Amino acid sequence: MTTSKVHVSLDVENLAQSIRFYSVLFNTEPTKIKPKYAKFDLDEPSLNLTMNETKPCCIQGLNHMGVRVETIEEVLAAKQRLEAAGFATSDEFGITCCYAVQDKIWAKDPNGIRWEVYIFRGDTEHAEIAPAEVACCAK
Repeated sequence: MTTSKVHVSLDVENLAQSIRFYSVLFNTEPTKIKPKYAKFDLDEPSLNLTMNETKPCCIQGLNHMGVRVETIEEVLAAKQRLEAAGFATSDEFGITCCYAVQDKIWAKDPNGIRWEVYIFRGDTEHAEIAPAEVACCAK
């Protein structure tokens, strides 16, 4: 049996203050901190929370949501289910996004909330594409 984990990405005005709040809330420090980016990868609750520091003019709170899965087959199965139900998807395979290499698909729910289903391939220190230019980190 594979394990999936809910992913929530938040836009924040002050990354340091947000890190402080979520560190207290979850009683742990972030698993990754980069310029204008932080991640809490929690087992309990089973959650992958990321935060992107954004200009005050552009903060909308929720950036996107997602489900991290363990295999590419799960990513492709989600794509097939969504498309069979009439929902458009887009692919990003081998993308460097938010300081990680990922394979993913994207879809929007009926209210326009962006969802990704993705597999995490590994951390990277240098993004190949600036976070603001990547779908996962941009609106």
